[in-house]
Amino acid sequence: MEHHDHLHLDPQNRYLKTIQDSKVSTDDNLIAQRVQQILDEHYEENCTPEVYKFLLNCVDLTTLSSTDSEKSVAQFTQRVNKFWTDYPEDKNVAAICVYSNFAEVVRANLEVSDVNIAVCSACFPSSQAHIETKVAETMLAVQDGADEVDVVLNLGYFVDEAYEELCDEIAELKATIGDRHLKVILETGALKSAENIKRASILAMYSGADFIKTSTGKIYPGATLEAAYVMCQCIKEYFEKNSIMVGFKASGGIRTTEDAVKYYTIVKEVLGEQWLVNDYFRIGASSLANALFQSFTGNTDVKPF
Repeated sequence: MEHHDHLHLDPQNRYLKTIQDSKVSTDDNLIAQRVQQILDEHYEENCTPEVYKFLLNCVDLTTLSSTDSEKSVAQFTQRVNKFWTDYPEDKNVAAICVYSNFAEVVRANLEVSDVNIAVCSACFPSSQAHIETKVAETMLAVQDGADEVDVVLNLGYFVDEAYEELCDEIAELKATIGDRHLKVILETGALKSAENIKRASILAMYSGADFIKTSTGKIYPGATLEAAYVMCQCIKEYFEKNSIMVGFKASGGIRTTEDAVKYYTIVKEVLGEQWLVNDYFRIGASSLANALFQSFTGNTDVKPF
């Protein structure tokens, strides 16, 4: 904790105290070893059709392209409707995730009641804008029908250790959406170290995040199992201290069934069965949904999504 002596003089700096009070390990080598140990011991037992089906039900089916249009997003949504009619015995994806301006298109086309509408908002993926702009965008998305809102933690504030400003911004966005889920993206590929990922996790949760999420998948490297492990340890500690369950979402480069099962295994071993429901565990992906479907049906020719 070097370089922070000046902050000890400020009695208001509860953010730093909260970070310092955490017992979550930030030894990168130790974390890598522990992740490998969990996978060596438990990965194989989770490679079952039941787990693959469950994972499909945890997917935030995502389209975040500059060429997305009303027509393409409508067609994207209709594929989710079609899955419901074609495979009624299988659970659908958890949510459809789009840019904030397409919430109303999904709302107009979605016929499945148990699939949520998620949006990336607040000047995703850079999070560089006036807070008023972020709030306005988020409010409009909710008015248009968004059930869940994914936002990026303000990395500029994080780098400057302007923790109060960072936390106030998250709290304001949470206040804007009320009881809808706020997923705060840490952008772990930019944070790099376990120490930074731990700090960002704690700050996001204490500011009202309902989920903490690894990555945007847009600018920096995506999810890693090591980042997931640290985040899950922080979620566990937060739950033990506050009796509040915060969800975990992995995103950025998760394309194969094997990848998805690895994240499932980490969540299961660190957080336990309580978190193995799609209210608390999500994977943001596009091609993964088809991979999972093919894994549990054995039919590699069919791509429902």
